[in-house]
Amino acid sequence: MNTLPGGTWTLGDLTVSRFGYGAMQLTGPRVMGPPADRDGALKVLREAVDLGITHIDTSDAYGPRITNELIREALHPYPESLRIATKVGATRDAEGGWPVARRPEDLRRQVHDNLKSLGLDVLDLVYLRLGDATGPQPGSIAEAFGALVELQQEGLIRHLGVSNALADQVAEAQRIAPIVSVQNMYNLAHRHDDELIDRLAAEGIAYVPFFPLGGFTPLQAPRSAALAWLLQRSPNILLIPGTSSVAHLRENIAGL
Repeated sequence: MNTLPGGTWTLGDLTVSRFGYGAMQLTGPRVMGPPADRDGALKVLREAVDLGITHIDTSDAYGPRITNELIREALHPYPESLRIATKVGATRDAEGGWPVARRPEDLRRQVHDNLKSLGLDVLDLVYLRLGDATGPQPGSIAEAFGALVELQQEGLIRHLGVSNALADQVAEAQRIAPIVSVQNMYNLAHRHDDELIDRLAAEGIAYVPFFPLGGFTPLQAPRSAALAWLLQRSPNILLIPGTSSVAHLRENIAGL
């Protein structure tokens, strides 16, 4: 494996590169439908692994199913070192919306959908996606998170995490079962989780910022500077910048 900026982190018993890859941008517009350049998308995934990335973040809701199908086509049978994280808790509608789907039966279906589309018998890491498209929302997560714990006990999930979560929801999840990671929006311009990041670092739990470069409202800062700042912010921060370009993927790494 090539040496990537930031070294590695351990998610439970799984070691991953701190510099990872987020697959959301491999779909069509508004995270719906197939990419305009399917061969290019497959090349990005293969290049990520060739560069030493061992942490890919996805969701069966991207496309829907598109990113998982691309990951499977590009990389299956998967390298032994590769770890794939996915998210459940939302689906897609015909207009491109993200309806909440967190009833136990919804989550069970989504876990099985992810297993099927990725071609896996067990998922390395599953996040419970909380809140909605506008951001985190208050409320108990016990029923939904408990449903994922049951699926973990059945051997379908190795490790659990929460996404789009408030700090008290993270704490509630931890009272129910161990988590290895939290995935929330965080970047140079949105630093509301500073206290949570520090607490998780002390507990050995990863923090994975989504939209590390600003997402749909790009940061007014160089990509390399924004990513380097995150790597240096705390040792438990894992990067998953997304791109549909091999050149941009290489630039993101070279800039660090």
